[in-house]
Amino acid sequence: MPTTGKLRYYDARQQSPPAVPPSKAPAHSEFLRTGRITRAKPIWNSDERRYLTYDEVAQRTGEMLEAAGDMTYTKINGFHRAIQFPKILFHRTLEGSPHLGYCHVTAAKTAFAPHAKLSWSFYIANFFSDIGEDDLFFERINSSYARMYFAVALEGEPGQPLQISRRIRKNGLLFKTSDPKQAMKNVLMLGAPDQTIREIIKSL
Repeated sequence: MPTTGKLRYYDARQQSPPAVPPSKAPAHSEFLRTGRITRAKPIWNSDERRYLTYDEVAQRTGEMLEAAGDMTYTKINGFHRAIQFPKILFHRTLEGSPHLGYCHVTAAKTAFAPHAKLSWSFYIANFFSDIGEDDLFFERINSSYARMYFAVALEGEPGQPLQISRRIRKNGLLFKTSDPKQAMKNVLMLGAPDQTIREIIKSL
C-alpha cells in the first residue's frame, strides 16, 4: 500500500452498496409523531475497501488508454483508402500518478518543406497539459480534461531511437487539442497525399 503523502487508490467496483439502518417506525408514523422526516444516511464500512497497488492502477489505465487509441485509429483509417496509417499502439503512465498516462496511436512521415520528409507520432493522453521545451515534456498537468490529442515531430539516425525534433518548434509539437474531431482532421491532413483530399478534409 502506498505510504503517507502518496495518492491512494481503491477499487470502487468492489465497493458494497451503502447499508441503510432499519427504521424503528414507518416514515409516515414518524413524521406524524415528531414532525421530522428521517433520511437514512449511507453507512460505508471502510474495511471493505480494497486498495489497489500502483501496478494495478497503471494496468487499468493502460487498458483504457489503448482501447481509446484503438477506436481512434479505426476512425482515422476508415476515412479514405488513400490515407492509411500503421497501427502502433503502446502506452505509458506517469511516474507517481498511475491513473494518468498517454497512448501512442500511429506514426508516419509527411513532407514539410523545407524540411523534406518529417517523421511524427500521434498520441492520446487522459489529461491536458502544456508541452515543455526541455526534458520535462508535460508541464502544468490538468486532469479535469478527459483527453488531449497531440502529435510531435521526430528525428534520428537510421538504427537509432527517434528523438523529438525541435526544428519546427522548440517543443516539437505539431498540434495539440482536446477536440477529437479537430485531432482527426489534423492527423488526416498530415497523411493527405494531395490537395484534393486536403480540401475534403477541410470541409469536415
